[in-house]
Amino acid sequence: MRKIAIATGTRADWGLLSGIAKALQAREDCQVTVLATNMHLQERYGMTVNEIKVDGMTDVRCVPMPETGDTPVGTVDAMAACMSGMAHALDEVKPDVAVILGDRFEMLATASAALMLKVPIVHIAGGEISEGAIDDSIRHAITKMSALHLTSTEVYRRRVIAMGEEPDRVINTGSIGVYNLMNERLMSRDELEESIGFALPAGSLLVTYHPATLDTADTAENCRNLLDALDRFPESHVLITYPNNDAQGRVIIDAIEGYARRNPDRVKVIPSLGKIRYLSALRCVGAVVGNSSSGIIEVPSTGIPTVNIGIRQKGRLCSESVIHCGDSADDIARAISFALSDEGKKLAESSPNPYARPDTLRLSVEAIAETPLERLRRKRFYDAPMSE
Repeated sequence: MRKIAIATGTRADWGLLSGIAKALQAREDCQVTVLATNMHLQERYGMTVNEIKVDGMTDVRCVPMPETGDTPVGTVDAMAACMSGMAHALDEVKPDVAVILGDRFEMLATASAALMLKVPIVHIAGGEISEGAIDDSIRHAITKMSALHLTSTEVYRRRVIAMGEEPDRVINTGSIGVYNLMNERLMSRDELEESIGFALPAGSLLVTYHPATLDTADTAENCRNLLDALDRFPESHVLITYPNNDAQGRVIIDAIEGYARRNPDRVKVIPSLGKIRYLSALRCVGAVVGNSSSGIIEVPSTGIPTVNIGIRQKGRLCSESVIHCGDSADDIARAISFALSDEGKKLAESSPNPYARPDTLRLSVEAIAETPLERLRRKRFYDAPMSE
């Protein structure tokens, strides 16, 4: 029986991990424990640990950590508490492997705890680049702590190998988020509108805007620019979800909540849609706007455009349906206008998604459940052949 701990800190990473977790739990040779922390345990963000339980996970353990206080120092304090809590949780569960997705600060704390307790780490979504966020460095750090790597594209697989990881430990599985989108039973427009209490007519926009943690520009000003641009599309209904709890996240929350109060007929803010409602919303809106990785990775498979704002996701492999723009209101408005145009729609409908593979779930589950443990307990640096 392989004991697997799956760490999750946000609605977003659980939305990606849930299918893998459920498939592993269904296997007779696996025992799964979900370690939930950070935003999952905060009322402000919807207490989304409850969604993990609704998904049918039978062993869910909470690892509390304080709120970040919206500052870098507060974030470090929260990381320290998370590292300690995860160490105690891992020591109690004693898993054979720990599964960690991505690049969040709470996942760096989790990976550090697992490393010290000699728990091999399976890292999902390594090798990616997002130059405008501190997450970029965190992602690469977790890669070097990890024993097995499940990447979202072949480009990312080669990049992880170039970082000194042995090729047979690095598997291109494709993106689990894209797999979920293409295989989950989603809600109809009527079901979704009833669930959120908000209409999504043609030309609606789904907005998620996070702090760009390495941007020197003012977060509040950039958010105001986004809202000013949205004002130029008075016929478009706007569904907005909360940002992550990075430093300056509360600045964005205050701004979008105020915007919704001023525009109650066309703007709705929901802290967390959850996986099914979020993926269903992608089938109902005309475009996605913001700077979330989902706009680049999952959204192209729906055939709608993404307006990607600013530098937060700079460096990611993108479909042609992703429209990049600057932070000014004019830049954002021009990009939205193109996204909603017939030309923008046709481009999105015809652009392939580089993150899509039909067998992502199978590849991921088999790698986590069946890779021999003796191969994961020790690793060596792989010197990739140097080009002349």
